Amino acid sequence: MIRMNLFLAVVIAVIVSLFSTTAYADQYLETMRIFNKAPAVQPFFKNAYGYAVFPFVGKGGFVIGGAYGEGKVYKKGTYKGTTTLVKFSIGFQLGGQAFSEIIFFRDKKAYEKFISGSFEFDASASAVVVTLGAQATAGTHGATAGASVTPDVAAQADTSYTYGFAVFVYTKGGLMYEASMGGQKFSFTPE
Repeated sequence: MIRMNLFLAVVIAVIVSLFSTTAYADQYLETMRIFNKAPAVQPFFKNAYGYAVFPFVGKGGFVIGGAYGEGKVYKKGTYKGTTTLVKFSIGFQLGGQAFSEIIFFRDKKAYEKFISGSFEFDASASAVVVTLGAQATAGTHGATAGASVTPDVAAQADTSYTYGFAVFVYTKGGLMYEASMGGQKFSFTPE
C-alpha cells in the first residue's frame, strides 16, 4: 500500500511537471520577473545577500506525497550553482500542484547554511503566497499576504526573515489538499 501511494505521488508530480510551458532557459528569467513585480517581494531582491529560485516545483500525493524541483542559487546577483528541492510527506493529502518558489538569504550566514549541502526547512518554516486572486496566511511567524488579480498589479505582505530566510511561492496550477508533516530538503552543487 505504501509503495503504491508513493508511486502514485511520483506519477502525479511528473504529470504536473509536464504542464510547464515555458522553455527551460527562460524559466528562471520569467520566474524572477513574476516575483520581482510583486511589491511584497521587491525589497528582498534589493537587500538580500542572495537567493535560490525554483521556476517549477511539482507536488503530488495521496496520503504519502512528494515534491521535486530544480533551481539556481545567486549570491549578490551572481549565479553560484544549482540546487535541488525534495520533499516527502505523510498525512492527509490528495492531488497535485505546480508552483514556483524563491528563497531569500538575509546574510552570509543564511547563505552559507543553505549551500552547506544538506539544508532542510523544519515544520515551522513559513512562506508568503503570491498568487492569482487569493488571500493567504502562511506560517507560524505572523506572515500574511494578499494578492490581486495578477501578481504584478498589487500584492501586499507583512513578512520578514525567519532564521535568516524569507520564502515566497507563486502557484502555477493544480489542486492539492494537504495537512501533512514533512520538510523541504535542499542540495547544492557549486558552478
